[in-house]
Amino acid sequence: MTGPLDGVTVVALEQAIAAPLCTRHLADLGARVIKVENPGVGDASRHYDGVVRGLAAHFVWLNHGKESAELDLREEADRAVFARLLDRADVLVSNLAPGALGRHGLAPDDLARRHPRLVVVDISGYGTGGPLDHKRAYDLLIQSEGGSCAITGTPGAPVKPGVPVADIGTALYAYSAVLAALYDREHTGRGTVVRVAMLDVLAEMMGFALNTVVHGGELVPVGLGSPTVAPYGAYPTRDGQTVVLGVTNDREWRRLTEDLLGRPDLAADPRYARNSDRVGRRGELDAIVGEWCARHDLDDVRARADEAGIGNARLNDVHDLAAHPQLSARGRWREVGSPVGPLPALVPPALGTGWTLPDARVPALGEHTDAIRAEFAAADPP
Repeated sequence: MTGPLDGVTVVALEQAIAAPLCTRHLADLGARVIKVENPGVGDASRHYDGVVRGLAAHFVWLNHGKESAELDLREEADRAVFARLLDRADVLVSNLAPGALGRHGLAPDDLARRHPRLVVVDISGYGTGGPLDHKRAYDLLIQSEGGSCAITGTPGAPVKPGVPVADIGTALYAYSAVLAALYDREHTGRGTVVRVAMLDVLAEMMGFALNTVVHGGELVPVGLGSPTVAPYGAYPTRDGQTVVLGVTNDREWRRLTEDLLGRPDLAADPRYARNSDRVGRRGELDAIVGEWCARHDLDDVRARADEAGIGNARLNDVHDLAAHPQLSARGRWREVGSPVGPLPALVPPALGTGWTLPDARVPALGEHTDAIRAEFAAADPP
């Protein structure tokens, strides 16, 4: 079979990460994604850098499998082309600046009335109905406003996670909402308007932290670890590597102490009996585990941890990930086309058995403009 979204047309008024990642995943499933870009400029992420043989790393990651059409929605002729695009589209995804859709005469509720089968996804920073509706939103801004930086890093030194979790989380919520809306349309015949606010997404992702503070607790960031479980962290090994070890329940704690560290006295010590006890004595436990790891090489630690049933990992950098044997052995890399030739790209994380992964290409700015204008300027066939 082809991809499950074969025959679905998605129009994207998008920039940066959140909407482009959503629509790229729709393209991965076989949807036709038409990316409408400002003439001469395009998506700002095209210009972040030129590290991929002259192309930007973000743009290559987020936009293969799409068509690019330069349309100026301030011009009557291009507005007519865009209107015909929407007449035949199944989905519109947008994350333009606050109010931009309305200024183009494309307010989501108006679109829903004009195109009752259209699924409209409107991604914003703060949603509508609150005092911050008007504000622009980027990943760092949302993570700062939403508290995630405050529980990352160490006390007094908040850190933004290196991965743009607010953007990516928003993309995945929007993506899943599109799939649910298309499924619903099969039963009702109607599209819908889905509004996804980045702050709402991050607040959902902060659920355990919110529950903790709402009910009187506190969260202290612990760097490479978790404020809610212990021992759980990174420990240098004898050969200059770093191993990450963690236990998340009392049973694993007993296996760690008895089977890995050879310290049954710790397992029997009532000071460490429950996770809440261990969190309160995190420093003591990190010192004990760290001292044991410092006497063993990384491979030895990992082999012993596997045998004891203790979760473990090597602390890798991005170069290590690019060459990771688990990815290569499982065929997780493929090639996509681009204006500068074939480029490596990861296979999408979730594919069903028998689904065909479509060929993909990173589009040049406006690469498909003439074809789109010709296709959507003509009258519908009888």
